[in-house]
Amino acid sequence: MACSGPRPRASSNDALLRMVRQRRRDTGPEMAIRRLLHARGLRYRVDAKLPGMRRRADLIFSSARVAVFIDGCFWHGCPDHGTRPKANAAWWTEKIETNVKRDRDTDRCLAADGWIVVRVWEHEVPEAAAARVAEVVSNRRIGRGCEE
Repeated sequence: MACSGPRPRASSNDALLRMVRQRRRDTGPEMAIRRLLHARGLRYRVDAKLPGMRRRADLIFSSARVAVFIDGCFWHGCPDHGTRPKANAAWWTEKIETNVKRDRDTDRCLAADGWIVVRVWEHEVPEAAAARVAEVVSNRRIGRGCEE
């Protein structure tokens, strides 16, 4: 599911600097949620490879089989906050659509393997997102009879 053609040149030096500084992990929203989950006593693996896939999750609760993704609004096509650049518009449209398709495929593959996927948008309130993740993990542990 790669975008066709080579990556286009940055439209400006500012755009290039923004792209170079873009973090793949340990983003602000991810760190805030991780801190809150850790404060609740939950332990997890960070930026962990998913079983049987060449993909990674932001957080994994292995024994509960819960994978958490904290998705950026731009990169994952948020319906409320996602934007599309005007420069290289066709390439970016294809790139973001490919990301969304990969997300849905990851969700399907994990669900078929007995995992629960929790997707959090970067714009969500960290406390609410952490509470949602903690509830899913807790319910899953109770249902599976496991401790992590």
